[in-house]
Amino acid sequence: MPCVKVEPVTEQAAIAAAGLLNGAGLRGHKYAIGATVAELALRQPRPVAVLTSDGDDMTRLCGKQVRVIPA
Repeated sequence: MPCVKVEPVTEQAAIAAAGLLNGAGLRGHKYAIGATVAELALRQPRPVAVLTSDGDDMTRLCGKQVRVIPA
């Protein structure tokens, strides 16, 4: 059964998300929410899937560690 997990965005999570943006070569606030979601997804026990309207950017942020499902 699918699970929704709610977690706070901590300073450590924000720093890690910024690192993902940098590593993916993405810049600016346009990608901030996606990077935050990617950071959370990458911290979860596998397998992990993310349903997103922006599959290309999420794939760049998560790599092959997270199954990205374009919506």
